[in-house]
Amino acid sequence: MQIKTKLKLGLGFLFSVIILLSSLAIFYIYNISKQSKGILKDNYESIQYAASMIRAIDNIEKDSLYFLTHFETNLKLQQNNITEVGEKEYTDDLIKQFKKIKTIGIKNSDTKSLKIPLYKITDLNNTALLKKNQQVQQTVDSFLLSICLIGGICFVIVFAFIINFPGYIANPIKQLTASIKQIASKNYHQRLNFKSNDEFGELAEAFNSMAEQLEHFENSNLAKIMFEKKRIETIINNMKDAIIGLSEKRVILFVNIQASQLLGLSEKQLIGKYAPDVAITNDLMNLILNSDANIKPIKIFSDAKESYFNKENISIVSDEKPIGEVILLKNITQFQELDLAKTNFIATISHELKTPIASIKLSSKLLEDSRVGALNEEQKQLVHNIKDDSARLLKITSEVLNMAQVETGKIQLNFQKVNAKDIIQYAIDSLKFQSDEKHIKLELNMKSDLPQVNADLEKTAWVLVNLLSNAIRYSPENQIVKIDVTEKENMLEFSVQDFGKGIDTIYQNKIFDKFFQVPGSNKNGTGLGLAIAKEFIVAQNGKIDIISTLGKGTTFYFQIPIVI
Repeated sequence: MQIKTKLKLGLGFLFSVIILLSSLAIFYIYNISKQSKGILKDNYESIQYAASMIRAIDNIEKDSLYFLTHFETNLKLQQNNITEVGEKEYTDDLIKQFKKIKTIGIKNSDTKSLKIPLYKITDLNNTALLKKNQQVQQTVDSFLLSICLIGGICFVIVFAFIINFPGYIANPIKQLTASIKQIASKNYHQRLNFKSNDEFGELAEAFNSMAEQLEHFENSNLAKIMFEKKRIETIINNMKDAIIGLSEKRVILFVNIQASQLLGLSEKQLIGKYAPDVAITNDLMNLILNSDANIKPIKIFSDAKESYFNKENISIVSDEKPIGEVILLKNITQFQELDLAKTNFIATISHELKTPIASIKLSSKLLEDSRVGALNEEQKQLVHNIKDDSARLLKITSEVLNMAQVETGKIQLNFQKVNAKDIIQYAIDSLKFQSDEKHIKLELNMKSDLPQVNADLEKTAWVLVNLLSNAIRYSPENQIVKIDVTEKENMLEFSVQDFGKGIDTIYQNKIFDKFFQVPGSNKNGTGLGLAIAKEFIVAQNGKIDIISTLGKGTTFYFQIPIVI
């Protein structure tokens, strides 16, 4: 039977109960009404007729004509309303006596004798009225009992129907919802067992067929997934780079053999563990998790020597949501060794070049001395060019040597308590000739009571000279270069501001990179000055940065810790 048919039958049953109760109520009410009308017609009217005739008799002396007409009218009505046993005899007796009175006359008759049959008719109808009233009351009681009994039975049946019938519809839907949730959780063993031949039975068959197909698909797919997983694990384990996979909650999902060897822990000790918990007892894991990615190589003791690794973090995103990350440690030891060899070679060559360049510079200075001999104008120009070129070569070799120190990590710092005035004065004196040549005024803004800084005087002054030299070089003639020294928290800030053409924002984040030069700028430099300046300042626990607006000028500033 279909659910639609069952719903129709259920609603039809409820409708039938309503019809049954309504029919019973109408039937009993009709019978009671009919009996009540019969009582009024059969007995109550006869009593009224008799009472009217008695009143006519009582008024006979006042109005005999009224007696005759009124008595005769009610007598005829009574004659037509005889309903009880014995009532006809009393009525006939009453008719007989009334005719007698009409024959002999009212004055010669005993009219009071008419009351005797009237009283008997009244008593007879009163008795019948009481009896019929009792019958009606019995009928009403029977009706109430029947209605209560049938209503109670119908109530129990309807109540049971209301309780059970919705469950017949809702329970299968509830089971279906729970089974769908199980399927959504990839529990493809879930089945529905509806023992019915209706739509729910068909739904259960369709659902079970779907679950069976999904289970079959899952089992066939699982083998492929396991094979692919094994293949990926083999590829990862055969890679030379160390690889660590983390979930979005930083739980270790996988590590290859190289990563396991570097960390000194087995896969069982790593997989499934919370990475920060492992980092508590493993210094290398702590270094990997907390070091800045893609900035500086990580130095690890591996293969009985110091090895260098570049760390790369790869975020894994699915549907625009992060689901984890992969950490790659690329072994760059070979490249680091080659770079170190290159740096040492350049440092050696630069150091060796400084001596002959210094000799050339000294020789050119001696040639300018008139005591050595007079020079013509052309020779003077040649000597001047030699001096400029040797000065430029000496500056380049000095920068290369400084960069070599930076790259090898052998920066020699001589920390001491230094007055800001000494640093400023050293820089201004060094660049006086250059600023005068372009008619540029160096404007200094500095308080006299500034605290001392803990710094290397020579290297800090070198940084300031480099910044001032660039400011003078890129400023138009007859301009101002501002030098400000201010105290900020526990740092002393030195800033150099020029009013040249400025630097575009797209180049500002690269300005401190080695060999980088802003396109369109003077190409005479090496592109190392700002890179060395940054290393010198950072090595002194300071900070260096740039603020520039295209067309309005540039401000370079650096901060050095104050002596506490």
